[in-house]
Parts: sequence; C-alpha cells; structure tokens
Amino acid sequence: MELRQLEYFVAVAEESNFTRAAERVKVSQSGISAQIRALEREVGAQLIDRSSRVATLTVAGKAAIEHARTALRSAADLQVSVDEVHSLVRGRVSVGMVTACTVTPMFDALADFHFEYPGVDISLAEGNSDDLIARIRSGALDLALVGTASAPPEGLDSMVIIAEGLAACVPAQHPLASESTVSLNQVCAYRIVCLPPGTGIRAVFDDACADQGIVADIAFAASAPAAVADLAARGMGVGILSRSMATAFTDQLIAVPISGVTIDAVLALVWSDRPSAAVKELLAGMRRRFA
Repeated sequence: MELRQLEYFVAVAEESNFTRAAERVKVSQSGISAQIRALEREVGAQLIDRSSRVATLTVAGKAAIEHARTALRSAADLQVSVDEVHSLVRGRVSVGMVTACTVTPMFDALADFHFEYPGVDISLAEGNSDDLIARIRSGALDLALVGTASAPPEGLDSMVIIAEGLAACVPAQHPLASESTVSLNQVCAYRIVCLPPGTGIRAVFDDACADQGIVADIAFAASAPAAVADLAARGMGVGILSRSMATAFTDQLIAVPISGVTIDAVLALVWSDRPSAAVKELLAGMRRRFA
C-alpha cells in the first residue's frame, strides 16, 4: 500500500469523478484508475463504485476513507516535523529592524538564539518601517521590529513592545523647555526636526497635525533618532521623538510631552502568519526578553 494510492483514493472520493480527481493530483485518468485498482486488490475489496457516471464509495470505501485521510495527515505531519528540525539545525532567519533603533532585549534574544542554534544563519537588515512591513508581506523578511501609528499593520501577526505618546525635544534654553507639557500648536510654532516619512513616529506626527489642521514647518528629516536629537540640540528646530526614545538624550535636551495627540507611536514585532520553526523559537526568546 502506497501513500499515492491513498491520495488518489481520497481525491476520487472527494471529487466523485475520476477525471476531476486526475486533474487534482496531476496524473492521467488511466494512471489514477490503475493505482486505485491496485489498492483494491491489496485490501481485497472494491472501494469505488464505478457503475454510474458519478464515482461513489462502496460500503468498504466508506469504512476506509477516514483511515486513508488519517494516514495522509500523519505523513504530512511527519514531513513538517522533519522540516522543523532541519530548519533549527541548518536554517535561515531574516530579521529587520528600524534604522538606528537600538533595542537591547531584541539583541539579547538574537544572541540567545544564536548560542542555542548555531547552525541557523541570522541576517539583520535595517530600513524604515513601511519598507520593512512590505518585506515581511513579500516573504523577504521573517520577522521585523517596526514603528507604526496607533496599531500594528493589519494582516500580520504582531507583538506590541511599547505604545506611547510623542515628546518635543529642545535645548535647556528653549522657550518650551520650562513647560510641563506642550500642545501641538505650541510645538508647530517652531521649525521641526523629525524622522522621515515611512517611520511610525513621523506617521503619528503627520496624522496628528492633519487631525488638528496644523501645517508643520519640517526643517530637517533625519533618518536616525540620534541625528534628530543632535540637530535639535544645535537649535535647528524642535525635535520630535517618542517619549521613551527621548530619554536617551537627556544630556543634550529637555523632553517635554506633547499633549492632545490621541494617536500612539507603536513599536512592535511583526511576522507572517506561517512562521518556520526557527522563527517560532526566536519569537519565544523575544517574548522572554521583552517580558
């Protein structure tokens, strides 16, 4: 008894037609008929009633069909198990992250995974969030740390790391530095230094301005938070960062929370809904580290 015979038997049973079953399994009609006859000889009973134009199961066929399906599922599960082990021994994982975003728990998780599964090749690519999300959707990346506005992207599995508001980052001598909070109107009375389009923080800022009918004067769009901070510290404009991101630059700047913005800046891990075994293991490590 061969797996292909069981596959052909199930196909005929489900299609109720030898021609359609042959098309489904991509063999000739004569080939599928010959294999089912061989299966019937082996089990010692007719499984398919061929007396009419509709192929139906005999009593013996009805008794056998679920066992055939179970055998096929078991064979598929066996292959999946072998593939998963192989992917953890000699697999590949492609990880993306927002440009110049240093997130220690993510690096810790990557180091843990590399130590436990040294045979898996790990590649790391940087980019803006829109590009990373597109590469996850296309399959070019397995997992990515991205920034978005309000919520992770639809159609992908995700784990939110942090959701928070924006901060205006200014030197100590700036007029806004003495405020406990500032409105978007107050911030946009000055030139702005922020991250470029395609990043979560920029999306939050742009959407908030649009909601409030504010036209911001974007003086500089820098690709890295450190560059935004450095330009703001030099008086080139009010830097716009997330509140936690701004804490890295307290030696240069005063971070003042921006009030009245109802959209959060979200930092999240995203991946496709069918991760490999290696990606599942890496995700488990990410969850432990971010916890």
